[in-house]
Amino acid sequence: MLTPLSDNNRLRLFSGSANIPLAQEIARYLGMDLGPMIRKRFADGELYVQIQESIRGCDVYLIQPCSYPVNDHLMELLIVIDACRRASARQITAVIPYYSYARADRKTAGRESIAAKLVANLVTEAGADRVLAMDLHSAQIQGYFDIPFDHVYGSPVLLKYLRSKNLHDLVVVSPDVGGVARARAFAKKLNDAPLAIIDKRRQAHNVAEVMNVIGDVRGKTAVLVDDMIDTAGTITEGAKFLREEGARQVYACATHAVFSPPAIERLSSGVLEEVIVTNTVPVPDSKQFKQLTVLSVANLIGETIWRIHEDSSVSSMFR
Repeated sequence: MLTPLSDNNRLRLFSGSANIPLAQEIARYLGMDLGPMIRKRFADGELYVQIQESIRGCDVYLIQPCSYPVNDHLMELLIVIDACRRASARQITAVIPYYSYARADRKTAGRESIAAKLVANLVTEAGADRVLAMDLHSAQIQGYFDIPFDHVYGSPVLLKYLRSKNLHDLVVVSPDVGGVARARAFAKKLNDAPLAIIDKRRQAHNVAEVMNVIGDVRGKTAVLVDDMIDTAGTITEGAKFLREEGARQVYACATHAVFSPPAIERLSSGVLEEVIVTNTVPVPDSKQFKQLTVLSVANLIGETIWRIHEDSSVSSMFR
């Protein structure tokens, strides 16, 4: 009589091409190897994927942040999900450390696309049974999915590092009104530090104009908290304004280091003491600079995967 697969033997881990080093770290945390897969492109750019081991009846976790080039990595995620579904995987979990198109999460004017919802539809239709994502730009995106969704935060990693620095007279600053909830939660876990808010008026996409600061930052160490740093306009303009308002030092914390041009020039200009990010998005050597600190979320994601696989609580990790 054949012995059925144990739950542990059912777990399979695969990675797209977007962030293989992170996927390898997660695999090491779980004490396993990444599954073998052929991935190549035809001359016209089309992607070909083939899973190189049997995953019939297995629980498959696909690690693929949809970072630059966004459309290529998103399409690769969909194709790998489809390949796993057609290989008879029992359950497919899309592990998306960085969820693309998250900023297009609602209609603010006529004739706009809600691209975050479109991506949710695509991932579901491709065959994903569950999604694990980190630090969504907007928590409401979870509601765009009709399949289980686990939303985890990079803040435990960022907070642990900040505490190790023993900074004094801290004030946590939200770079805009939309990030107040995130900054408030961050401040509460940072010994209930005071909160300040930068009020700005956005003139166009990726262009921000700082207008006012709500709260006391004079003589304090300000920690700007956001979910991502893209062109770094919001963060650097906010840091300049905080210094004008009397902040003694300014640090920036964000989970996703998108770093589109001219982010590196702005962040390395000296207005920030340190820029602290995680490795949800790969940061190549060309984007490294003196003030940058990159922290790993591999253990956090690995532990979340294990708890999902074992049907235990994920939310208890963040209490």
